[in-house]
Amino acid sequence: MQPLAERMRPQSLSDYVGQEELLGENGALSKVIAADRIPSMILWGPPGVGKTTLASIIANNSNRPFFQLSAINSGVKDVREAIKKAEERTLFNKVSPILFIDEIHRFSKSQQDALLGAVEKGIVTLIGATTENPSFEVISALLSRCQVYILKQLGKEQLITMIDKAINNDEYLKDLNITVSEYDAILKFSSGDGRRLYNVLELIVNSSDKTEDIVITNELVEQRIQKNIAVYDKGGEMHYDVISAFIKSIRGSDPNAAVYYLARMIEGGEDPKFICRRMVIIASEDIGLANPNALLLANNTFQAVHQIGMPEGRIIMSQCAIYLAGCPKSNAAYMAINKAQALVRETGHVSVPLKLRNAPTELMKELSYGKDYNYAHDHDDSFVLDEYLPEGIEGTALYKPGSNGAENKLADYLGRLWKGKYGYESKS
Repeated sequence: MQPLAERMRPQSLSDYVGQEELLGENGALSKVIAADRIPSMILWGPPGVGKTTLASIIANNSNRPFFQLSAINSGVKDVREAIKKAEERTLFNKVSPILFIDEIHRFSKSQQDALLGAVEKGIVTLIGATTENPSFEVISALLSRCQVYILKQLGKEQLITMIDKAINNDEYLKDLNITVSEYDAILKFSSGDGRRLYNVLELIVNSSDKTEDIVITNELVEQRIQKNIAVYDKGGEMHYDVISAFIKSIRGSDPNAAVYYLARMIEGGEDPKFICRRMVIIASEDIGLANPNALLLANNTFQAVHQIGMPEGRIIMSQCAIYLAGCPKSNAAYMAINKAQALVRETGHVSVPLKLRNAPTELMKELSYGKDYNYAHDHDDSFVLDEYLPEGIEGTALYKPGSNGAENKLADYLGRLWKGKYGYESKS
């Protein structure tokens, strides 16, 4: 019997759950599908949101031949063979076949180059699926020939809809008396991933006594997942769970756990660039101004691993992970931008003070643009006590220095300048 996720794979847009912004009545993608003017495209989104399913539905809806390759196990030869088959089909059809490439971010430059001519000549309509930012992973020449559509992680209501659909419509589950009394745990373990959601649901059902009513509770889900973790994680590496443990180990200043989870990802075949990007983010989100050198090292690690490759790159990543774990921690910069964005959403785009505006024309000068601006370098210590935030939010404190050596010095410096404003106080 096929897995539940495969049995429940939607065959039409009416059965598809999620991505309403793209596939709703006025969605950008639904319009091109309805008009049967399918462009080459990149579907960018996290795992289990329906990228492969959507590509298949598009092909079915437009009655086009559908060719599929996986970037993990396909080479340039496979790409050329697929294009040749598509070219043969094109001789007898007015529309070009769809070539779907899963995980296109794993294709090398030469593999992507092999697609260019066929896409440009219309021999194939390319649909690539990726979990990574295509502006980093897809060559510019190919990206310029594709429309990028962003698919979002499935939300709570969408996941619940999928559970209810499976229980009521699946050829196997509908004959069982299944009730979900609590959804929280099953949603937590799915992490917005529809495929994982169905894997969890199927695991719970298969490990239950089917001669009795099956009542799914949070406690039941927690117990079954813990007892059957090997089944739940069939590949031995749960991509997002392991990277989460890696991040939290560095945040928790545990270099041993950090290196362990790094090794898990390397042995599991994780893309080194994915790991390095996460370390760059950690360097700012969790260390930040407590040690600004962390960002420099993390970014250099990203560049070095990209240039050197594996397996030697693992040594560089290990050095970086250990260094980041051993750094003092501060999320002050991360919290500051979060607060600032929340303030912008709350207050809207309030007017920038006239004195802070640029005045490149005479009219702007007449309107007082730039008037009364105090040029900091004309004052002692290149500082003047002034107000820079817009009217209505003056004096709002967004950055609060962390309690660590480097930020203590920064807090002291800001305190001497601002003399208590924003809560900055000098200790010297």
